[in-house]
Amino acid sequence: MWHLTLLVLAAAVSAGITGVVAPAAAAPEAVDIEGKLKGLIYRPEGNGPFPAIVALHGCDGLADPKAAIVRRYADWGERLAAGGFVVLFPDSFAARGIGPQCGAGQRSLRSGRERVADAAAARRFLQAQTYVAADRISLIGWANGAVAALWAVRPGGIKKDAKPDFRSAVAFFPGCSRLRDTAWSARLPTLILIGAKDDWTPASTCEQMVADARGRTARTNIIVYPGAYHDFDHPDLPLQQRTNVAFSSGPAGRVHIGTDIAARADALKRVPEWISR
Repeated sequence: MWHLTLLVLAAAVSAGITGVVAPAAAAPEAVDIEGKLKGLIYRPEGNGPFPAIVALHGCDGLADPKAAIVRRYADWGERLAAGGFVVLFPDSFAARGIGPQCGAGQRSLRSGRERVADAAAARRFLQAQTYVAADRISLIGWANGAVAALWAVRPGGIKKDAKPDFRSAVAFFPGCSRLRDTAWSARLPTLILIGAKDDWTPASTCEQMVADARGRTARTNIIVYPGAYHDFDHPDLPLQQRTNVAFSSGPAGRVHIGTDIAARADALKRVPEWISR
């Protein structure tokens, strides 16, 4: 297990900005997952079989009021599909008839149980598709979805079946306090990406969780981006304050969210490299 803190130099920042070019837009396909979940899937051109990703949305949900999918997830789906990955976003909220789960008093879905089951169902769906390489499926999650991903990769986190396990995992800015307190470890390579200034899901808690797991976990890297806040990977989100969020480290549920160009550029490069190993 390696614990890394990333220091981004100014020259690298400049190179990262000029190198982050959006791919041509690709419309996702709507799918039914085991009759229980709806989902959106991005596919590369061709017959495959391709490596694949189960991608777990955050607490605001998968859909945007003006679009079928939130811009951040569309951006990742398009980029990863352009890079040769099938990407499946299961919608954990729509099938259960619930709205956003970010605010204080809104939480009704358990990341460590229902959303882990969603991840397992999405993996089985992908493994049944002829265009997917069944033994090369990874797991990515953002915020609440990242918490679910970290629960899912624990030893025994997903009930064993005859199918291949997830190959690796990536967790963007998860809330790590409960995972830390329950002695988290991972059975497969796991990458955590988080901002040093995140006041919604503090990096220090995740750093402690990873440090405590040393010696009893699969390879785990944590990257802490200096100056970055929550939602740093969003394509275009000016830094702003959000209020009334659950489990914030700030006063009265106030937190900051916004794009960090350097952190985003690094994540766009680092994530495909991690899941391609």
